[in-house]
Amino acid sequence: MQTEAINRPSEDVLIEGDHNYSTLTEKISTVVTEGKIPRNLLMVFGFAGLCLTVFLIAVAYLFAVGTGVWGINNPTGWGYAIINFVWWIGIGHAGTLISAILLLMRQRWRTSINRLAETMTLFAVMCAGLFPILHLGRPWIFYWLMPYPNALAMWPNFRSPLVWDVFAVSTYFTVSLLFWYVGLIPDLGTIRDKVKSRVGKVLAGIFALGWRGSVAHWHRYESLYLILAGLSTPLVLSVHSIVSFDFAVSIIPGWHTTVFPPYFVAGAVFAGFAMVLTLVIPIRHWYGMKDLITMDHLEWMGKIMLTTGLVVFYGYLIEMFYAAFSGNQYEIALAMNRLTGPYQVSYFLLILCNGLVPQFMWSKKLRRNEVSLFVVSMFVSVGMWLERFVIVPVSLTRDFMPSSWGMYDPTIWDIGTYVGTFGIFLGGMVVFMRFLPAIPMSEMRHLLHMTHAEKGHAHGGAH
Repeated sequence: MQTEAINRPSEDVLIEGDHNYSTLTEKISTVVTEGKIPRNLLMVFGFAGLCLTVFLIAVAYLFAVGTGVWGINNPTGWGYAIINFVWWIGIGHAGTLISAILLLMRQRWRTSINRLAETMTLFAVMCAGLFPILHLGRPWIFYWLMPYPNALAMWPNFRSPLVWDVFAVSTYFTVSLLFWYVGLIPDLGTIRDKVKSRVGKVLAGIFALGWRGSVAHWHRYESLYLILAGLSTPLVLSVHSIVSFDFAVSIIPGWHTTVFPPYFVAGAVFAGFAMVLTLVIPIRHWYGMKDLITMDHLEWMGKIMLTTGLVVFYGYLIEMFYAAFSGNQYEIALAMNRLTGPYQVSYFLLILCNGLVPQFMWSKKLRRNEVSLFVVSMFVSVGMWLERFVIVPVSLTRDFMPSSWGMYDPTIWDIGTYVGTFGIFLGGMVVFMRFLPAIPMSEMRHLLHMTHAEKGHAHGGAH
């Protein structure tokens, strides 16, 4: 049945153009069933392959020689590996927030972007999980971190927040993967029925788990989806809080503070939304989906990025206030080191990227401009990485005794390992977009149905 065009009667209705249920399904599923990949996306895939090659070389050399190839030293025992671990974990938070929390809050604008954000979460957590393993002196026995039954009784130390990380991150990844997969099941049933390739039909049929769209299937699907959303919601707060405990439970100046958990969570959402915008803005162009991923979506993400950015900037001010108000000579010395020490450029760039540049998002005109949103998102991504750099090695280079002070200088192998993880992240995203629908068809059809129902009710009320 052909329906009239949707003219967005309210902010909640975020589909533009002339769509009915069949055209909406065709527009999204054609990307998968016809297998057409935009040239720009192929260039991204080529860049990802180059980065992955760099990563494999860097990791092979690391395994052969040891962590001494990195810039870590005494007193800076943590360097790029932990910086990048915290950075990638933070990027993964936006996906769960968009999918789970906004679903429970009945925010319809999440619908067009939630699957891209969920997929970004999975690959970001994969990249993050690599760094603690690579940072171990003997990464091939990483499983010792888990309390598996063993004759040597080499149990992990559960008082260590590094062990807490293992459980927090693995739980977060498992629940996020289940949430992502369950959301895919109805769309896999659609792909199974539409794809022409025999192999594609078999694979989609296996992973669709016999989906037929019956009332019983929908009832079980929606119940499980809400349960997983409820499980995912506390994970948004808990995972990065536990990551912050890696620092907060120590006595190192600059780390020993109670502000870290909320400060880290806000920073994670801030960085995550910046990365979602960085991905969504070009994708909606390359695939011609501006009518499905609209400027309203981008503006809402810009608003959340501004809000969390203000919380993060407040955290920077509070850190300085804590140092001054505490009267602790070591905390004051660390604050002065950030402002005037050898790494002061990193700190002031951090304030520029995370504190000043996001203030442009107060302007509605700039929030609805793709170029300005993309530029601000890139600044935020760089700034959040610099924040972790200032927190981790800069704090370690100068602790309590001047005799133990030192400098941290990353090597080419540090940089190569970090750059290489972009190969995993970008390559995984391109493969996902080629073989699976990037926008949830079932949820978009449901949103379209609700929109028509509301319009029909409004027209009926007018009569």
